[in-house]
Order: sequence, then structure tokens, then C-alpha cells
Amino acid sequence: MISDWQAFLSNAGAVIADAQVEHFGNPQQELASAVDGDIMADLSHFGLLRVAGPDGLNFLQGQFTNDVRLVTNDHSQLSGHCSPKGRILALFRLFRRDDAYYLRMPAALLPPTLERLRKYILMSKVTLSDAGDELLRIGLSGPRAIAALSRQLDHLPNEVDEVAHGNDLTVIRVAGPHPRVEVYGPAASIRALWESMAGIAQPVGAPAWTLLDIHAAVPTVYPETVEAFVPQMVNLQLVDGVSFRKGCYTGQEVVARMQFLGKLKRRMYRAHVDDDGAPRRGDDLYCSHSESGQGAGKVVDAQPTPRGGYDLLVVLQVSLLDTGDLIRLRDEHGAPLQFEPMPYPFPQDEEQQQAH
Repeated sequence: MISDWQAFLSNAGAVIADAQVEHFGNPQQELASAVDGDIMADLSHFGLLRVAGPDGLNFLQGQFTNDVRLVTNDHSQLSGHCSPKGRILALFRLFRRDDAYYLRMPAALLPPTLERLRKYILMSKVTLSDAGDELLRIGLSGPRAIAALSRQLDHLPNEVDEVAHGNDLTVIRVAGPHPRVEVYGPAASIRALWESMAGIAQPVGAPAWTLLDIHAAVPTVYPETVEAFVPQMVNLQLVDGVSFRKGCYTGQEVVARMQFLGKLKRRMYRAHVDDDGAPRRGDDLYCSHSESGQGAGKVVDAQPTPRGGYDLLVVLQVSLLDTGDLIRLRDEHGAPLQFEPMPYPFPQDEEQQQAH
């Protein structure tokens, strides 16, 4: 987080720790506003990796799960970078601005991702760089906030993954229970936008924004869960984050084999838990019907909710939902999970494959 922006947010009441805005003085109220109202959030907990050069498209196409050819000035996408074994090393949103590609991912994963991708450049005319200080990023959610933004731009994106540009800003529509966008731009433009939203959208910390990702069942991989999942386990193919027609990329054989042979045994679900100890990313799940009582699943993400307890995204053995046994957090003494409706359907053919 650049110092001037951090000072601006601090003067606005932000409590900042480890380059992340935790809250603006009232965490519980901020969570409630995220669920039911209009908010604006600093997104400095996300890093930005910039990819430029004439070979950028071909280079990225050979690395990521999605079809990079579909990324244009008007369209972004979710995508992933996998190990040769098909395990996710990083998930990110990929978009274009000023003739370059940008990868938005958790800030902690940017350095290892940058180092890993540089090993694949070889003779390609591509430059990779940390662009976190070049473009600030904020999130807006809620009908009044989006209406206010629309009065400042000629066009706003209406569909998830759609992109619009104007006033030196790049605006990307993302999934959520309310109209929701991510906005990228230079410091002066982002600061002016933030100030214009005063009285319209409540400033919130990163946990409130992440809670909306959980409600939208959009997965994120963090350091605690690197290489824990293949793309289908976190429903990446259901949120348009995987292409099965693009051709080869690192880990493609494993991902394609799971898709076409119908061997997906784990997938991601939404859940709620009432527990005194905060669930952590990477925590194990327990069910007595799983092998040796262990390995039932894993927490993808978790955040506190305004109603109390925690909302979670979890990867779980599909078959365990039919046993009638409780799925518990961590071990046999852990709090039981209550499963929540998903915001998107599971394909019927996948469900039929898993039933046999």
C-alpha cells in the first residue's frame, strides 16, 4: 500500500494492519452494511501483476486455465495457474488496460507467482512486474453506490466479468448479492472517486468485502491453501474460470481428465458455523464417515457475519452430504456446519456422474 494512500485512509478512520484495511471503527456495522447496504472498500489486500509485451497473449495462454484470447478491453475473466499435477498455485482476475494484462490476486501470492512465471518466459518478448503501486483499487457494492458511479461514467458494466473504462478508471463487474464492481485507476482518480462516495457508501474493511465473495461462492486461493485443490474442487469451471477447449497449459492433462472422466469427488459449498474460535483458511473438516474420520474437506475462506458466527466456503467430499452425519470444523469435537444455498447451480450431468 503506497504511503500517501495509506495516510488518506488512516485520516478517514481506517484501522490498517499488514497493508490491509481491517475496518473503519465499527466492524460489525460494516458487515451488516455489506450484506444489506452500500459500501466502498479499499482492495489493497489484492496485489496486481502486470504483463506487457508483444508476446503477452501467447505467453499467458500457455500457462492459465482459461482462454486468454477472450480477455479484451471489454471483458475480464477468472483464471488459475496450476502445478504440473493440476493443483492451483494461484487464482486471479485477469483484465486488460493500456495494452497490458493485469492479474489481481491476494497480495501475499504475488511475489511467488511473479517469480514462478518468470521461469517460463524463456525467449518470449514479455515483461512481468508488480503494478500494485501503479493502480489503486477499490470495491463498490450496493444499488446507491453503483448508481452514483454511473453518474460519473458514460457506461457501466452490467454483466459479471464485463469491463468499462472512463475518467482514467477501469471498472469491472463482479459477482455478488448486490450490484458490485472493482475499480482500478491512478491515485488521484481513485481518491476523487472515494471522496465523491462520502455519504452514499459506508467505508468497510477487507473482511466485509471478502464476505461478499463468500456469499457469491467465488473462490480465492491464499498461501494457506496453495496446491490444496484442483480447479473443479473450488467450482472454478462453474464461474467461467476454466476453458476445456483452449489447448495445453501447465496442469491441463490432470484438469481435463477429471472433467471428462467424471471423477470429481469433492466440490465447494457455502456453509455457516457458530464457533467461538474463528475458522481459518486451510482448516480441516471432520466427518465420521470419511476415511479414518479425517480428510472430509477443507476451509477455503471464512469471515464473521453480522448475525453472529462465520460464513464459509468449504471443499467437501460430495458423498458425505448423503450420509446424514454432521460435518464438523477441525475435528470430532468441532462445531457442526450448516450448509447454505449456492448462488449458482451444479450441472445436472455432474450430479448424475457423482451418484454412480
